[in-house]
Amino acid sequence: MDYLFLIAGLLGLFFGGEALVRGSVGIARRMAIPPLLIGLTVVGFGTSTPELLVSVDAAWRGVPDIALGNIVGSNIANILLIIGLSALVWPIKIQGATLRRDTAVMMVAALVLIPMFAMAQMGRISGLVLVAGLIGYLVWAYRQPGDAEPEDVDLPAPASTLVSVLWVIGGLIALMAGARFLVDGAVNIARGYGISEAFIGLTIVAVGTSLPELATSLIAALRRQSEIAIGNIVGSNIFNVLGILGVTALITPIPVASRFLTFDLPVMIGVSLVLTALLLTRPVIGRGFGAVMLAGYVAYVVAAQG
Repeated sequence: MDYLFLIAGLLGLFFGGEALVRGSVGIARRMAIPPLLIGLTVVGFGTSTPELLVSVDAAWRGVPDIALGNIVGSNIANILLIIGLSALVWPIKIQGATLRRDTAVMMVAALVLIPMFAMAQMGRISGLVLVAGLIGYLVWAYRQPGDAEPEDVDLPAPASTLVSVLWVIGGLIALMAGARFLVDGAVNIARGYGISEAFIGLTIVAVGTSLPELATSLIAALRRQSEIAIGNIVGSNIFNVLGILGVTALITPIPVASRFLTFDLPVMIGVSLVLTALLLTRPVIGRGFGAVMLAGYVAYVVAAQG
């Protein structure tokens, strides 16, 4: 039964995320939001909604390791697994200063977690600082959308505003149900097999909640839309830290296990640095780098289990 809950939760998150993104992109187009800004905010943040609901639900129900593992693990999977797979599908072209700017924001957000995790608890003050940072970033990104070349966002969108709103509502309902099923199944499986809740959160739950990002980036890669493929991941990682962790900590303080400070957070910061270096120094993330990223993710999963 627990495995059925897990599968039902993953399906709910995937289809709910897809519906939410489809409706959100439809609304954003009618508001004349620039394509890159759609990738960084509407698509990137919309595909992070599963992480938000799962982390809040896990924190409320007294499983903080799953709440934190979901956020940290999703950021690691977004870079190593999703960008790696996307680069294998089609080399990712890097253009304009906007992606580099927002990758720097992602890097700063990751580094801010060091002193917060060192306090062994994410309290409401920490949550407020993170949410304030997210609001500041959104205002900045909206006022300075950047100078990247325009790229059409060829993601599916409903034909009318009303249908877009219905997609958003239906997506949110599916996401909430999926989050509940996924947490129930993951916690019971972890406890039944003696697997740590942190490892379950960092791997199964994190990858599960990253399925919308995976689908969006792979579709964008297949359609040669480099900015959406990368912008989706960068925007998602920023929202994971500033938005999801911030909101979750505002709702309820989150105890931070020592492994997150000594192992998982350094890995997250390290892979973020690698992505930043690639964006600053290379015009393309090719298939070779994609293969290395995938190998790095496999190595991380193996090390995380120990």
